[in-house]
Amino acid sequence: MLIIWGRLNSHNVKKVAWAAEEMDIAYERRDIGGAFGFTDAYLAMNPNRLIPTIEDDGLVLWESNAILRYLAARYGGPGFWPADPAARAVGDKWMDWVFGYADAQRDAFVHLVRRAPAERDMAAVAAAAAASGRMMQRVEAALAASDWLSGERFGLGDIPMGVYAHTFFTLDIDRPSLPRVEAWYRRLTTRPPYAANVMIPLT
Repeated sequence: MLIIWGRLNSHNVKKVAWAAEEMDIAYERRDIGGAFGFTDAYLAMNPNRLIPTIEDDGLVLWESNAILRYLAARYGGPGFWPADPAARAVGDKWMDWVFGYADAQRDAFVHLVRRAPAERDMAAVAAAAAASGRMMQRVEAALAASDWLSGERFGLGDIPMGVYAHTFFTLDIDRPSLPRVEAWYRRLTTRPPYAANVMIPLT
């Protein structure tokens, strides 16, 4: 059975758990990292002190997007891993683009979720809100061409950004008008694996 190591309040762990359920992969998730700390056994698998890590049929793999690509290629079928490299690339580019988005949003998340009110830097929150809003405009433009970042149907490219979209719409920040992004987010919220693994309280 697939084992996913990592606490579910991590954006990167959410990606993997959500994807596994979308692909109907049986898995066991084990809490580690953050408040759970790291064991020597875990660090022997992943010396980066980061999550997630997976174990699958003798394979140990870390880096969340590498994990997503592996799961899609092994278990996802053509819906998640199209045979045509060009079709696959449509969604694939968003998987790596999201790291820049995460950097833009980080200060808003850290100060509003992980810090006590007295310790918050609201100027940093406002700057992060503005930066993430500008980047979301690129998602808005992309969704003019199709309903999904992966192309004509939901796919792997929607998963990383979908995790950050929930944070974007949940944080108490100013947001620009993004009707296509809002409609895409509403479509995500109707997917049971998204609700179970992503739409959980921000902590």
